Amino acid sequence: MSSTPKSPAAAGSRGNGIPRVIVATTALLTFISFWRAAAIVLNDLASSAYYAGGEAEGYIGKTAPWFILAIMLFSYAVRAVYVESCSMFVRGGVYRAVKMSLGGTLAKFSVSALMFDYILTGPISGVAAGQYLAGLINDLLQYFHVSGPLSAGSVDFVAASFAIVVTLYFWWQNTKGVAESSEKALHIMKLVTVMVVLLIAWCIYTVAVRHSALPPLPHPRNLRLSASALGWLAHSSLPHMFGIIAIFIALGHSVLAMSGEESLAQVYREIESPKLPNLKKAGLVIFIYSLVFTSLVSFFAVMIIPDDVRQHFLENLIGGLAMNLEGPLIARLIFHAFVVVVGTFILAGAVNTAIVGSNGVLNRVSEDGVLSAWFRQPHRRFGTSYRIINIVVALQIITIIISHGDVTFLANLYAFGVIWSFAMNGLAVLVLRYTSPGQREFQVRFNFTIRGVQIPVGLGLITLTLFLIAIVNLFTKPIATMAGGAFSILLYIVFTISERRGKRGGAAHVEMDQFNLELEGELTPEAVGARPGNILVPISNHYALYHLGNVLDRIKPGRRDVVVLHVRLLRRSASGENELEADQLFGSIEQHLFSQALSMAEKRGKSIRLAVVAANDLWDGILRAATSLQSSTIVVGRSTKESNEEQARQIGEAWEKLGDPKPQFNLEIHLPNGDKLYKVLGPHAPNLTANEVNLLHRLWLRFSDAVAPQEIHHHDVVHFALEEVQKEVDEGHEDIVVNRLRAHLEANQKKKAPKA
Repeated sequence: MSSTPKSPAAAGSRGNGIPRVIVATTALLTFISFWRAAAIVLNDLASSAYYAGGEAEGYIGKTAPWFILAIMLFSYAVRAVYVESCSMFVRGGVYRAVKMSLGGTLAKFSVSALMFDYILTGPISGVAAGQYLAGLINDLLQYFHVSGPLSAGSVDFVAASFAIVVTLYFWWQNTKGVAESSEKALHIMKLVTVMVVLLIAWCIYTVAVRHSALPPLPHPRNLRLSASALGWLAHSSLPHMFGIIAIFIALGHSVLAMSGEESLAQVYREIESPKLPNLKKAGLVIFIYSLVFTSLVSFFAVMIIPDDVRQHFLENLIGGLAMNLEGPLIARLIFHAFVVVVGTFILAGAVNTAIVGSNGVLNRVSEDGVLSAWFRQPHRRFGTSYRIINIVVALQIITIIISHGDVTFLANLYAFGVIWSFAMNGLAVLVLRYTSPGQREFQVRFNFTIRGVQIPVGLGLITLTLFLIAIVNLFTKPIATMAGGAFSILLYIVFTISERRGKRGGAAHVEMDQFNLELEGELTPEAVGARPGNILVPISNHYALYHLGNVLDRIKPGRRDVVVLHVRLLRRSASGENELEADQLFGSIEQHLFSQALSMAEKRGKSIRLAVVAANDLWDGILRAATSLQSSTIVVGRSTKESNEEQARQIGEAWEKLGDPKPQFNLEIHLPNGDKLYKVLGPHAPNLTANEVNLLHRLWLRFSDAVAPQEIHHHDVVHFALEEVQKEVDEGHEDIVVNRLRAHLEANQKKKAPKA
């Protein structure tokens, strides 16, 4: 579910029969389509097309496009690992998977590396966008002879300043909620699609005219590994002696092209029903889009831009490509401007993705008790976990300032968190195959079973490849290794101290959501954000929420709203005129109940609304709430104290006590075994059995002849019989009527009883 502005509370009033009302809102209220989910992730992943190819070539030479292509193909396999992880944990990602399989210590280390990735995703994308913008300004100034080329310091200053502005903009968007952010991400990707189609078409035309050759094949002898590419291996003969090591070094410098997987795992919580199929669709869209865009940009850049010219565009690769296409200079300059504008949008969108992903990861950590619930306290107005967002954005701005607008510096650091978070997640899912065996909704392919033991060949190869790249990167990216290691250790220490303080404070961990509470005197559809005709689902026991699950399974998103209600029963002495505080109506019981309800809704990708009412009688509170909310259906679970018929009778009696005009409700009583009883509260046509229908027909035939030539209908017979019973009661013979009715019921009961 995505974070949206919470529903406005109704104006308080008294005397409506509901003593007090709590409208509870959380950071998660609505869901997004797989297109929006794909757009959020693509703003991160597709943005790497603007800098990944140039950064890789700067380290490994002209063979870089082949390794970018290999990484993009490999990303589909890595994405499959994340899909399997998501099928097990709705609120998933690397932290949850690692903790379940490898324990809390490694989980904290893995999420520390992941946060290093996210803290850098925003800055590298924002700074790259600034570099493109500065490059365009530079070209325009020279084209119109306004000034000479901008200095490198000026370009970096423009890049850093722009990155800070964009980060602050998306800070505000995420404070308002994911719904607004995902909509903007979708608009950005539509614009990028137009640019990509034009770019590819123009590049194909240019290649055909110039008969350009493909880049050198990805053979070790074609690699041009500089000293900076080898890092601590610069004076070692290993890369030259073993070609496979050189290949993995090249893959390590190309891994920038693969990102967004963890963002996909975090956004999975927001994807609408059906969740897993929509996740697969989003993953396929992401793969095709990024494969075409990122890979082709790298190939076309090497094939079209002259080698000596291309070295000046490694941080502005698509801009350089636009300026070296076949065609008039003015047309190329206009297209360059379009490329930069679009690139600015998509790179800025990646800043948003970093904030969304960071928010999701730290929410998981906070839910697990590693960080205190203070971090997840929802915004009073928007319902988002704004404190986490504030911390993440502050760290990103500090990183931008430290980088001085240098994309290469940020790219080296960024690769550390990317590859290690992927590797830890792969290892976690691999371990879970054995520690938590059984059927899954999805599994990475190529699994073999030998003597009842599953051998996950595909998952094992993916995990091994990730770890090999990660280990090679440790030695070839010394600055990233030291900075990433230091950051991860520091954050691990923070997590550990926070967790221990929480335990010393006696706060046992129970995974619960945080809620905003509005204390009101009146419950209305507007107060909870539900439309009239909604389904009201009262809950009271978090072990017995099967009836809520049944409702969520059957409703279609957007058709009818579901309001989950808890009735806080008051003692008579507590139902007077004294106002009750929010914490008197909403305690740990309600928080646990609603957290469980939210978890069920998230797994199904369905929205729910939450409310607590205070009442002296359970059924009176439920029915008055249903009346105020203009509900059409009430769904309850089976009572553990009374029979189904007694439960229905009590509800019926409570309905009779409602004030006029009494609304009609459809009542569903769900049983744990899946059976359901359907009742109607209010005047309605009775459900007649075949015996009653046959008896009515026989009487109608008999009376039709007797009253001829007057016309008589079946309902006339029923009406006459009811009036005769009413007449006897009015004449003082009610006891006689009741005795006859009792005898009739006993006779029917004997007929239904099985014979001995």
